[in-house]
Amino acid sequence: MPRLLPARTPAARLLPVFLLAALMLVGGLASPAGAHPMSTSAVLLDVRDDRVEGEVRLPVDRLAVAVDRDLTRASVLGADRAFLKRYTAEHVAAVGADDRPWTVTLGSGSVRTIDGVAHLVYPLGLRPPDGRVTTFRLRYDVIVEELLTHKVVVTVRYDFDRGILKTDDAETLGVVDVDTQSLDVPAGEGSWLRGFATTAGLGIEHVGEGADHLLFLLMLLIPAPLVATGGRWHAAPSARRCIVRVVHVVTAFALGHSLTLALAATGVIDLPTRPVETLIALSIAVSAVHALRPLVARGEVVVAAGFGLVHGLAFASLIGDLGLGRGSLVTTLLGFNLGIELTQLLVVALMMPSLILLARTALYPAFRIGVALTGLLFSVSWTLERAALTSSDPFEGIQTWLVGHPLLVAVAVAALAVVARHTAPQAPSDGGGTLGAGAH
Repeated sequence: MPRLLPARTPAARLLPVFLLAALMLVGGLASPAGAHPMSTSAVLLDVRDDRVEGEVRLPVDRLAVAVDRDLTRASVLGADRAFLKRYTAEHVAAVGADDRPWTVTLGSGSVRTIDGVAHLVYPLGLRPPDGRVTTFRLRYDVIVEELLTHKVVVTVRYDFDRGILKTDDAETLGVVDVDTQSLDVPAGEGSWLRGFATTAGLGIEHVGEGADHLLFLLMLLIPAPLVATGGRWHAAPSARRCIVRVVHVVTAFALGHSLTLALAATGVIDLPTRPVETLIALSIAVSAVHALRPLVARGEVVVAAGFGLVHGLAFASLIGDLGLGRGSLVTTLLGFNLGIELTQLLVVALMMPSLILLARTALYPAFRIGVALTGLLFSVSWTLERAALTSSDPFEGIQTWLVGHPLLVAVAVAALAVVARHTAPQAPSDGGGTLGAGAH
C-alpha cells in the first residue's frame, strides 16, 4: 500500500508565497541604493592664523537639479561657468563671534571625479576683517536650499594649533542640510604646543614606519662596536669606545638631515622625490658595503653625515605635503626633528647593548656579514624599483613584517647575544680583505 503524504495546511501552502514576496521586497529596496548612491557635497577647511582656506565640492548631478539646468562636465566649465560660480558664492557666508561678516572668495572651478561621481570643485577662501582667525559660524546652503534631501559634510582637514595636520587627523564638524544650514567652526582654541607635539609624533611615525630609514641606521650601527685596522674589522678595545662611536654616528646623521630638512622645508632647495628616494636606497647599499669591509677611516660617521643630507630631503617632503604656513614652520621643523631624534635614540637603546655584547663574541663576524648582505639585497631591490627599472619590490612583505615587529627583532638579537656570550665568548680578528683605510 503506498505511503500517503500528510496534507499541507493552508499556512504551509502560503509559506513559499510569503518568502518570495519578502525576497522581492528586500531586493527592491536594496537595489536602488546600491545602484544609485546619494551624492553629497563637501566643504573642506584649512584653518590658519589669518585666514581659512579649503575647497567646496559639488556633485554635478545634484547641482543640476538644484539650479534646474542640464549640466555636463563640459558645460560647468564652459557656458555655465559664470552662473554657477555666482550661484555658489551667494550661498556661502562666514560670520565671526562679533557678528562681523568675513570676506568669501572662490577660485577657478575644476571638475574632479570623487567616489565615482563628477564634482565641481571650487577653492574657498575666508578672511576675517581684523586678520585674526577665531571661532566663526559657517553659513552654507548651496544645493540644499532647493534640494531638501541633500547633505553637506563639513570637515576641518588642517588646524596646526589643534593638532590637525593630515588626512588621518581630519575632524568632521557636522552635516549641513535643510534643517541645519550653519555650523560653528572652532578656531584659535589650541596652542603651538599641541601642534608641536603632533609634528613630533609625525617624526616618530615617519621614521618608525620607514623601513629604509631604519635599515640605514642599522647599517651604520653594526660596525660601531668595531675598529678598522688594515682594512679589516676588529672588536673595539672597550665599551666606552663603542658608545663614543655611536654618539658620533647619531650626531653626524642628525646634523646632516637637519640641515637639508630646514633648507628644503623653507624652499631654498627643491629636488624631485624619485631621485631622492633612489639616493636613499643607494645610501643603504654604501653603508652595507662599509659594514662588510671598512671603506674609509671612521667611514660610518662620514656616510651618516653625507647621506643624512639626502634623508633630510625625504623628511622635508612630508612637511611639504602638510602645506604649512610660515607662522608654524619653525615649530614644525623643531617638533618633527625631535620626533626623528627620539626614534633614532630608541633604536640605539634597543640595539646597541646587544650589538656591543655580540661584538665581543666569535659569532659577530657571521652576524654582521649576514645582516649587511641582507641590507645590501634590500637596498638593491629598492634602488631598482625607485629608478623605475622594476615594477615592484619582491621583499616588501618581509620588510613590512620587520618594521611592524621592532620589539620582537630587538629581543631576538638580545637573545642571540646572550647565547653567543656563553657559547662563543672569544672574538677573533674579523675576516680578510684590504679594501679601505685603517683607523687606529
